[in-house]
Amino acid sequence: MIYELRIYQCIPGKLPALLKRFETKTLDIWKKHGIRPAGFWTVLIGEGNNDLHYLLAWESLAEREQKWNAFQADPEWHKARDESEKDGLLIANIKTSMLRPTAFSAIR
Repeated sequence: MIYELRIYQCIPGKLPALLKRFETKTLDIWKKHGIRPAGFWTVLIGEGNNDLHYLLAWESLAEREQKWNAFQADPEWHKARDESEKDGLLIANIKTSMLRPTAFSAIR
């Protein structure tokens, strides 16, 4: 397994709208495409209190490419994104890292 860590740095005040989009739209679209989220976090204490951190689980980079590209091309996703951003963009920046578990990781 590999894990994709994505950090969405929201425009100030837009984190609640982003969380709502994930909860009400994005997760259902991901399910349709077989995208497996491993967890979602917001910052309680520390830098980035406008950030959403999440992990996606992938069998391989090839699986990630195929499923992510299908999701990105999905008209349902474009509609959901456009509706959620009708009053302006939600995300200022996205950081992405591909992570490989260590031999002693609890999550493999």
